Amino acid sequence: MSDASSPVPACHELGGARPARRRPPVECGDLPFLIRRDGSWLYRGSLIGRKELVCLFASVLRRTEDGAFWLETPVERGRIEVEDAPFVAVELDWTGQGSGQVLSFRTNVDQIVSAGPDHPIRVAHDLLTCEPTPYITVRPGIGRLAIEARISRAVYYELVALSEPRLVGGRQMLGVWSCSTFFPLGELPLGEE
Repeated sequence: MSDASSPVPACHELGGARPARRRPPVECGDLPFLIRRDGSWLYRGSLIGRKELVCLFASVLRRTEDGAFWLETPVERGRIEVEDAPFVAVELDWTGQGSGQVLSFRTNVDQIVSAGPDHPIRVAHDLLTCEPTPYITVRPGIGRLAIEARISRAVYYELVALSEPRLVGGRQMLGVWSCSTFFPLGELPLGEE
């Protein structure tokens, strides 16, 4: 038993022993995984049919600053191919209205994401057809590129039904509110409001 005057070792002041340093994961190069545009996962060209297995792989999915996708565990990591976005938003639920509205999306791996400042909605347009393709951020990547879910066509139509016009940067836009944030879906043609 020590008395109050005995010195306390530094590790006790920090709450215990020093944590062990982690070794960086071993690089495995390119792995034979492909995530198709429709959200299906393939391994060596064969569909991974067990949803639990897809959800497990999805939980270790990372995106690097250069936009590449990796499956990364604490011990190893490997690059995989993704045709578009790794996830698909397949269902929409909403509560409230106007700026108090909250839009929640369920992905094909049963992850729920509510659109807002940390999970923005963006719309890309095909260069040739100008057809819109909407996405929602599921989680951040390393750097500026996020891990996203492509919003399915049916869910996009639900968003359009919930949309309202608003002036954004001097342009009349059609968009939706979620978590006090307005997300433009597209520009309104002149004369329409």
